[in-house]
Amino acid sequence: MLKAPRGTTLAFDFGETRIGVAEGDAEVGTAHPINTVTGDSNDAKFEAIAKLVKEWQPKHFVVGLPVHTDGTEHELTRLSRKFGRRLHGHFNLPVYWVDERMSSLYAESLLAEAQVFGKKQKQVLDQVAAQAILQGFFEGGAAEYFNGREADGEAV
Repeated sequence: MLKAPRGTTLAFDFGETRIGVAEGDAEVGTAHPINTVTGDSNDAKFEAIAKLVKEWQPKHFVVGLPVHTDGTEHELTRLSRKFGRRLHGHFNLPVYWVDERMSSLYAESLLAEAQVFGKKQKQVLDQVAAQAILQGFFEGGAAEYFNGREADGEAV
């Protein structure tokens, strides 16, 4: 049986305005929302991400890959891939991609269950979506990724 490596994973729900961030450990298989990154520029956003990388010391990244419900790509798909390549370039850590088609709907339902609505929901929705992306990665066979499937520095 393949085992996932020890160490923190940071996951991102990329958006042009906000980037949700979650952390988790593949060995344990649990993910937790930690932050929503915003900024006036990409440089400002990457400064905030650099602080999270310093704090959490991840071994790899997971980036949600948005696609249409039929699986076809669109403009945000391209921008998410660009974001992931920049993560890899800035921090020299592997980037793994996860289909995020249902992550926002899942996040909205979790927050509704927790009775979080309106402005409070908007503040945490992206980080809970990142949590859903990371949890899906862990449940969808992260150990296979970490043991060679689609991993060569930057898994695309």
